[in-house]
Amino acid sequence: MLTYVTLFNWTEQGVKNVKDTVSRVEKSRQMAEKMGGRLVTVLWTQGKYDIVAITEWPDEDSAMAFYLALASTGNVHSETLRAYQAEDLERFFKKMG
Repeated sequence: MLTYVTLFNWTEQGVKNVKDTVSRVEKSRQMAEKMGGRLVTVLWTQGKYDIVAITEWPDEDSAMAFYLALASTGNVHSETLRAYQAEDLERFFKKMG
């Protein structure tokens, strides 16, 4: 599975309906599962970002489809980072020679 870390900020619409954030995340969790992915962790944060999520996906297409669907709701803007495990780095290092 591919791992992603996503940093979210609420849009004006999202913060206007902030009391719905927990239920919106649960709907997102269900949507991710239907698309073959998994919301591993979702945290609400203070500071520059409102929410941080870690997700897992079987492929990049599924991840992209999920994040586009999420963006289309109009509640959040996001920045998504592809994340790697130690075993991924070991594989990369072997290719380096």
